Amino acid sequence: MTEFREVVRNRRMTRAFVPDPIEPGLIEELVALASRAPSAGKTQGWHVVVLEGADEVARYWDITLPTEKRVSFRWQHLLDAAVLMIVLADPSAYVDRYAEPDKARTGLGASAEAWPAPYWTIDTSMAAMTLLLAAEDNGLGALFFGVFQHEADVRAEFAIPDGLEIVGAIALGHPREDHGAGRSSNRARRAPGQIIHRGRWRPLA
Repeated sequence: MTEFREVVRNRRMTRAFVPDPIEPGLIEELVALASRAPSAGKTQGWHVVVLEGADEVARYWDITLPTEKRVSFRWQHLLDAAVLMIVLADPSAYVDRYAEPDKARTGLGASAEAWPAPYWTIDTSMAAMTLLLAAEDNGLGALFFGVFQHEADVRAEFAIPDGLEIVGAIALGHPREDHGAGRSSNRARRAPGQIIHRGRWRPLA
């Protein structure tokens, strides 16, 4: 295990993998760590559909990246990722949880529309970030990416209910030495002074 600061600083979006399988039991370990992420009311209303092995992973890419488009695809070795996870949020779990006696007075158990912010998306995103950090800590590469225009086909292929929100997908596996830096990788990170507004909002100079 490495120091937390190193894990955070070393984590990158990996776009190039070698096709080696992930060690047995490691997916469960990563998900168990991700389940420690903050969750409103400890609802933990998120799920992952795990596609593991060449055949299952290929089912995803056949839908979202047809063969005729692969020749010009920039990240050829992204398709070598050993595992894909489709990350799902469940709004109804939050409505049901906040209809329970200890939360009923909030009024958030009435419907998803009663929530001023979609905490199912927020919590699932925090769980996904925790999973990315756990992957880094275990020497794996990971890439979080959007499903976007292929959502309907992905739902149909993997039997994902309409009531669940597809937050994104995670490619997971052993990274190549050249992990595939994205186009934005050279963009400077904002300094804390560009982010922090002490006491009130203050326009940046």
